[in-house]
Amino acid sequence: MSVSLLGPVEIRELAERLGVRPTKKLGQNFVIDAGTVRRIVRVADLRPDDVVIEVGPGLGSLTLALLPEVRGVVAVEIDPVLAAQLPLTVAKHAPEFADRLTVVPADAMRVLPGELPEEKPTALVANLPYNVSVPVVLHLLETLPSLRAVLIMVQSEVADRLAAGPGSKVYGIPSLKAAWYADVRRAGPVGRTVFWPIPNVDSGLVAMTRRQPPETTASREAVFAVVDAAFAQRRKTLRAALASWAGTAAAAEQALRAAGVDPTLRGEQLSIEDFARIAEKHP
Repeated sequence: MSVSLLGPVEIRELAERLGVRPTKKLGQNFVIDAGTVRRIVRVADLRPDDVVIEVGPGLGSLTLALLPEVRGVVAVEIDPVLAAQLPLTVAKHAPEFADRLTVVPADAMRVLPGELPEEKPTALVANLPYNVSVPVVLHLLETLPSLRAVLIMVQSEVADRLAAGPGSKVYGIPSLKAAWYADVRRAGPVGRTVFWPIPNVDSGLVAMTRRQPPETTASREAVFAVVDAAFAQRRKTLRAALASWAGTAAAAEQALRAAGVDPTLRGEQLSIEDFARIAEKHP
């Protein structure tokens, strides 16, 4: 069964009919290239029994490509006009798959499991708004433990940060917090011309595979607090950067040494496992 995907002309006509203009406030850049949405679905490596949560489906370009491949798509859309239109677009372009779609009119930064269908999502596939991409993906990884896989399209710089490893110049808070939940990798570049309007930055795909968090007696909140403190003053050594977290520089050094971490190192040299050990040694 084939689905007719949206092309550039159809997307612009639909937006004009709805009175929708992509806004920077919502970070909206609609994908107008059918080849790109097919590529996203292919790289996502979905299973027929997956339930996909899609954040910011917009006019439905990616939604239409996802529906034939999975058991269901839960589309979380903050824009009420777009949320109301999406089922109509699916009914027109993919009528045989219309029953696989559930639209949740909500803010993905705040949506909770109780607001979603009973059958929990197993994969997140989305063209995420640039301005909220990291908070959204971290929120969903935390609140939806059912997610086993993620494939997101984000600003290229953000993709680099999420997938960076210790020692990289762009390694930091997003890298570490994503690594708490999953193995993260870059999954390819995306050109600017596949979007409308054309953004002034490049995009990239990021793939995540859920794994168990580090074995630690410290809570996730406690570990993330150490990460935040270490990068609040990125150029300082851990002994100095963690002084406020530990109470004093001396207490920070004591915790670091107890965790087997050199106090003269900087945060970008440590793994998430290192930060978990430090959190355990909070004085």
